[in-house]
Amino acid sequence: MKRRIFLSMCLLAILTVLLSSMLTFVVMYRQIFDIMQREIEKEASYIAASLETAQDPRLFLQNVSTKAHRITLIADDGTVLFDSAERAENMENHRNRPEVSAALKNGIGKSVRLSRTLGKQTFYCAVLLKNGMVLRVANVMDSVYSAILSFVPYILFIIAVTLALALLIANRETKKIVEPINALNLQNPMSNDVYDELSPLLIRIAQQNKQIENQMHTLKEKHEEFNAITENMSEGLILLNEKADILSVNKSAIRIFGGHDSSNYLHRNILTLSRNLTLRAAVKKAIEGDHCEEILEMGNRHYQLTTNPVWVNGRVKGAVVLILDITEKRAAEQIRREFSANVSHELKTPLTSILGYAEIIKNGMVKIEDIPRFAERIYNEANHLIALIDDIIKLSRLDEDNIDIPRKRVNLLELSKRVCARLEPQAREKSVIVSVSGQNGFVFGVEEILEQMIYNLCDNAIKYNKENGRVDVNISPSAKEVVLTVSDTGIGIPKEHQSRVFERFYRVDKSRSNRTSGTGLGLSIVKHGAMHHNARIELESQPGHGTTIRIIFPVSHN
Repeated sequence: MKRRIFLSMCLLAILTVLLSSMLTFVVMYRQIFDIMQREIEKEASYIAASLETAQDPRLFLQNVSTKAHRITLIADDGTVLFDSAERAENMENHRNRPEVSAALKNGIGKSVRLSRTLGKQTFYCAVLLKNGMVLRVANVMDSVYSAILSFVPYILFIIAVTLALALLIANRETKKIVEPINALNLQNPMSNDVYDELSPLLIRIAQQNKQIENQMHTLKEKHEEFNAITENMSEGLILLNEKADILSVNKSAIRIFGGHDSSNYLHRNILTLSRNLTLRAAVKKAIEGDHCEEILEMGNRHYQLTTNPVWVNGRVKGAVVLILDITEKRAAEQIRREFSANVSHELKTPLTSILGYAEIIKNGMVKIEDIPRFAERIYNEANHLIALIDDIIKLSRLDEDNIDIPRKRVNLLELSKRVCARLEPQAREKSVIVSVSGQNGFVFGVEEILEQMIYNLCDNAIKYNKENGRVDVNISPSAKEVVLTVSDTGIGIPKEHQSRVFERFYRVDKSRSNRTSGTGLGLSIVKHGAMHHNARIELESQPGHGTTIRIIFPVSHN
């Protein structure tokens, strides 16, 4: 900007000097020409007066002729009688010359034209003599030009001095203009003390600063919102450019691929995060413009990998990578498949027995006295089938977390006493002593589910106990948790089976289980009930010495 202002001022100064010089030359030309014209007129009048008294006009004219002026004597018919610059007999008739014609008509004539004889621009002044002849005095214009050219060095000097001064002034004025602009406080434009011409610019800058500040604030909010969302996602999210360089990566993605600080991977190729072949192939497809879904297996976990291209104006400008942990989902699907298979098997067993006994009776293959025994077996199998279906429904409801019964404050000690009272006939039948001890422990939950959990634990403890054994139920509350403990003196659970006893239809001793009336879903219902109440389960068991199961409930103040 400074250079442009400086050059503009210099150009203006040069144009001003040139125009002034041209005007000066024009004025000088007019003045010198007027002076020359008056001198020639005076000289023509003087020679004409002297020529009237001269005895020999030609001799007189030869004597007064000079190199500065050309003198010509012309007869009234236009014949040239004398010329100081050319032989008269060689010259053509001058009657039609403008100055001669004017002199013959008006007594005096003047003209400026190109001389045919001299070949130069010439000023002519012609005077009519008393004898009818015409005296003409001429002077070439070179003298005017020479006079003007004599002033050129002075004028050039003036131009040079003027330009030098103009350059100095332009430089100084440019600094005066530019320095306040360079010193502007653009962060707070309205605080600047500058000349009025800059005020509209400063107002505009202030408005632009406000707009930029608002846009930056909005952008910062969106960026923080985006970071808050992505950093709290359990799914891994990676944003890439068209070269597969990482633009953004959240903590979950780094954790999945075993990385550390996210800043270590920004603006670096995705290979720095993971060299997994499946990931590389999916990213390559996305950058080529294709959607891709793959399953990643990393360690003992499974992930669903989804990559999508990012299109801008018809071109792929990057890719979005989303990684979802589907380990639990796949495990749940596997459990469902196994559960479906087990349900089919478990339902078939009593149905097959019922069908078999009914068919024997139908075909008359049973004695009349044996019919009550077969009817009892059908009755028992039907009860087992009903119990199995009931447990399946309960488990399904717990699986779906579809419990419509409202929660309330439940006293586990009172609930345990009530459950054990229901199981007293079964305990007497097996000669098992059941006791309930401890203190009042309150849990905020679904009473029906809690009752079913305690029932299943105590029912199992009685079924798999020894004759004359014991089942002890204890409630132990504290400030943060309530512990429900069910201990028995039964057959115990081998260590290799302890991690699986809470699975559906899992039985440690199938031959013994067949002799009991269990459905194989009791402990699974206990497990899902505990999950529903955010409780955890601990199991201790030793074959031949009994089993202890603890359910630790968090204390809720609702």
